[in-house]
Amino acid sequence: MTTLPIHDISYTVVFARDMPAMRAFYEGMLQFSIERELGPQWIEYRVGANVLALTSRGLMFDDPAPPHGALSLQMAFRVAPREVEACAQFLRDRGVPLVGEPTDQPWGHRTLFFRDPDGNVIEIYAEL
Repeated sequence: MTTLPIHDISYTVVFARDMPAMRAFYEGMLQFSIERELGPQWIEYRVGANVLALTSRGLMFDDPAPPHGALSLQMAFRVAPREVEACAQFLRDRGVPLVGEPTDQPWGHRTLFFRDPDGNVIEIYAEL
């Protein structure tokens, strides 16, 4: 074997600093549906072909949390080009601060950035 047989990212785990706030954001604001809940320290959401899990530190790994304000994670969710502005309006209507307005980037994406309660950067993008 010359390469690993990896074809996609199917499971993403985010170590939450503030589990109740993160849960409220992903379930309430972003309206992600619960796939499975393994207790108060582990919740999974189905996002397309991926499972996005939120967990508290200490369940399996207990590394120190990055300092508040330190960028530690960026997630990107792809939508159709016409949906980027609709997503921006959806977030504005719910009081989610945008990092910037939807922008056409020189690398061929239309992007929209915002942050979750832990400060992680979330991108919604479309290929142009």
